[in-house]
Amino acid sequence: MITLHHLRIGRSIFTVWLLEEAGADYELEVYHRHPDTMRAPDSLKKIHPLGKSPVIDDDGLILSESGAITDYVLNKYDKAYSMHPNPDDVEARARYTQWLAYPEGSVFAPLLMKMLMLRSGQDHPVLDPFSAAEIKLHFDHISNQLGDQQFILGDSFSGADFGIAYMISMADRLGQLEDYPTLKDYQLDVQPKY
Repeated sequence: MITLHHLRIGRSIFTVWLLEEAGADYELEVYHRHPDTMRAPDSLKKIHPLGKSPVIDDDGLILSESGAITDYVLNKYDKAYSMHPNPDDVEARARYTQWLAYPEGSVFAPLLMKMLMLRSGQDHPVLDPFSAAEIKLHFDHISNQLGDQQFILGDSFSGADFGIAYMISMADRLGQLEDYPTLKDYQLDVQPKY
């Protein structure tokens, strides 16, 4: 059975969604952020040295990083390839892997900068314009990729949608979706129904 080490107020909520969609047998170990620093408790470092979440423990296999966890869970539980491409379809697998890695690898950093500046209550003369330009670049790209499609890779929900949905949800909380009705619609389409 998978144990998800779930840090409240963070991206591991999307791992809960993943595990539900995959039909995985799992349990939650819940951690709470420090109210002043919003950092994870030191007890999470006992599971993984970075003390970050999500982290899963599947019978001794400790795995971190949202995209890696998504890939692992779907390879293990989605034998019908309903949420990820068959490895034999090399081109589809490459596109899928690109969109699986993209949210954490590219989109998250400018959103994190924006979030930290908002929390500080201060503008930064270099970081604020940089993060604004990067957010626009990435959300234009995501919006263009979606076009008239319901999901990031077409008409079917895939593992890549978990990370994209998290980034869009974060951008929405930061007030960054005003110019993106397509992304607001996408957010409504992909949200869990349970």
